[in-house]
Amino acid sequence: MKHWIKALALVSVLTWSAPAMSWWWTPSNYTDTRYPIVLVHGMFGFDSIAGIDYWYGIPEELRRYGADVYTTQVPALDSTIARGEALLPQIQAIAAVHGKVNLIGHSHGGPTARYVARVRPDLVASVTSVGSPHKGSPVADLIYGSPAESLAAKLGDALGGLIDLLSGGGFDQNLRSSLYSLTTQGSNEFNRFAPAGVPATSCGEGAYSSSGVRFYSWGGTGVLTNAFDPSDALLGATSLAFGFSANDGLVGRCSNHFGRVIRDNYFMNHLDEVNQAIGLHSLFETDPKTVFRQQANRLRNAGL
Repeated sequence: MKHWIKALALVSVLTWSAPAMSWWWTPSNYTDTRYPIVLVHGMFGFDSIAGIDYWYGIPEELRRYGADVYTTQVPALDSTIARGEALLPQIQAIAAVHGKVNLIGHSHGGPTARYVARVRPDLVASVTSVGSPHKGSPVADLIYGSPAESLAAKLGDALGGLIDLLSGGGFDQNLRSSLYSLTTQGSNEFNRFAPAGVPATSCGEGAYSSSGVRFYSWGGTGVLTNAFDPSDALLGATSLAFGFSANDGLVGRCSNHFGRVIRDNYFMNHLDEVNQAIGLHSLFETDPKTVFRQQANRLRNAGL
C-alpha cells in the first residue's frame, strides 16, 4: 500500500511540475533544420547595440537545440524594396554555403523577406513573418502625409542614423519611405509585386507555398502586457490608431496574416514578439523564445 501511495505522489509531482521541467525533455536536435534560419529585423531594428540584441535571446535559444542561425542587418528605415535589396547579398552569401535559407522577419522584416523570396525563390526554403503588416498599418496611415510627417521624418531619420552608427550598419535612413511602405496603399502596391502568401480575403490565410517556398506567420494582440516594460506605454499610445480592432500596438490582427497562420492572437505586443524589451513579456503567455523554437521544429519536420 505504501508503494502505491509513493507512486501516486511521484506522478502528482511530475504532473504539476511538467511545464517548468519541459525544457529537460526537448531533444537536442529539436531545431536542427535542414537549412539555416536567417532573422530579418524590422523598422528601427538592428543586430546588436551595446550588448543588447534585437532578437533578445532568440538566436541562442535556437542554436541550443541544433539550429544554424544568422542575424542580418538592413536599413533601419527605408522602403521594403530598398531593405530587400540590402538583404539580398547577405542571403546570397549564406545560401552559397548552405544551398537555401529559412527567413524569419519581424515587423517590416516580413515584407523585406518576402522581397527576397519574390526575386530569388531559388535561395529561399521558407518565409515566416512575425507581427508583420502585410496589408498596412493604421499607424503609418495616420502619420504619412499628415502635418506631423515632416517633424517625424527628421526625428526618425536622426534616430535611425544613430541606431545605424551604433550597430555598424552603414546604411542611409529614410523614414518617409518606410512609412509609405507600411501604409495601406504602399502595402497594396508591394502585394501586387509579391502576391504569394498574401490572403485574398480580409482576414483569411494565404497560399501555403509558391515557387517551392513555404509561408508561415504569427502575431499578437496584446498591448499592455508587462507593467515593468516602459515600451508598453508607447505601444499603448500607438494602439489608439486601431480603435476597437485587435492589434499588437502597431499591427492589426488580420494584417499579420501571411501563408499558414500559426496563431494571430498571442498576448504579446509588437516588441514582445521578439522578446523585447530585454525579455519583459507577459508572464501569462507562451515565452516568445518557445514560439520561435516551435517554429524551427515545424520547419525541421517539414524537411526545411
